[in-house]
Amino acid sequence: MLLLNPDDLKHITDQAEAAFPYEACGLLVGFQRVGGDVEVTRVAASKNMVAALHQDRFEIDPEMRLRVMRELCHAAPATLPGAKRAIVGHYHSHPNGASTPSATDLSMAWEPELIWLITAVVSGQAVQSMAYLLSESGTRFNDIGLGYLASD
Repeated sequence: MLLLNPDDLKHITDQAEAAFPYEACGLLVGFQRVGGDVEVTRVAASKNMVAALHQDRFEIDPEMRLRVMRELCHAAPATLPGAKRAIVGHYHSHPNGASTPSATDLSMAWEPELIWLITAVVSGQAVQSMAYLLSESGTRFNDIGLGYLASD
């Protein structure tokens, strides 16, 4: 299951609504808990590098991703023993679409360990977010569930 702070999900849905009718995108930073759940500790918004060319595609800014990776190399360890913060996934929106992975998403999935968080935006309003992980065979996505962390 992907565990996310409600404020972080609000940030994602706000970004998705602001980008409409284009796709919004960004990175999910966090760590894997004992037991397998993945906790998001930070959301990093990205410019969609292909929005000017395609309304229904996204590409995370590679410079932003490298910057986040560098920051993680120098960051203090996560609060749980053995939990190393890393890029655990990415998010994007589906304008006037469902919160399920598209055939394009499947064709673009090349990092099987990364979670895909997809937010459906209908008529400019975010309506649903769901989390997925690529199957071991790489032929489909599996819904892994989305849970919420307690707000501070």
